[in-house]
Amino acid sequence: MPNLLTSLEVDLYWLCGIAGLATLAYALYNMLLAQSRPVGHRTGSARQVLRTRYLVIATLIFLFIGYILWEPIPLKLPWLLQLAVSILGAVIYLASLVLYLWGLRTLGENFNASSGFGVRLHQAHQLVTNGPYAYIRHPMYLAVILVGWGGLLLYRTWTMLFFAVIMLGLIVRARREELALAQVFGRQWELYKKHIPGWFPRLESLLGKKRRSQGH
Repeated sequence: MPNLLTSLEVDLYWLCGIAGLATLAYALYNMLLAQSRPVGHRTGSARQVLRTRYLVIATLIFLFIGYILWEPIPLKLPWLLQLAVSILGAVIYLASLVLYLWGLRTLGENFNASSGFGVRLHQAHQLVTNGPYAYIRHPMYLAVILVGWGGLLLYRTWTMLFFAVIMLGLIVRARREELALAQVFGRQWELYKKHIPGWFPRLESLLGKKRRSQGH
């Protein structure tokens, strides 16, 4: 059984690793595309911190820190528990990548870089309320946070622990984005915020969407 566990974990490591790197590359590509679009509303230090060179440098530093910290956390688990934790982590990780890509595709040209120090919207920015945004206001941020914790369960390295903890800062970034969206969209944003939760979908919303799709 331990040999089977090792083989399965290696397969999961590679599958999730390739999927994660491909998603990261696609997100970076879209981020660079967004840099060329006309800038609209800005808040905080967006003019300074969201320049292309700073975003690229920050990404490289983040990847370098991840490389340096990629050492296993000294945690010994019984093989059956280890198998369960690894599978659970892989499921959370991959499902979160799908959620992220769904959100990215739904945003389309509204996608833009942001940070905890400032928010930048495009001139032609629209308030997106379909796709995963019909269920929660921050599906992509939720996806990134869950990728961190799913990756921690799967890989159990210091890198993933660092990533999982630091990505909780997206909660602060989301609040800053909401303030910017409220300034631009006003009443439209307030109505959307009133009916759509920030992070976790309402059960009745999920069931309602399912019933409507079955009715069609």
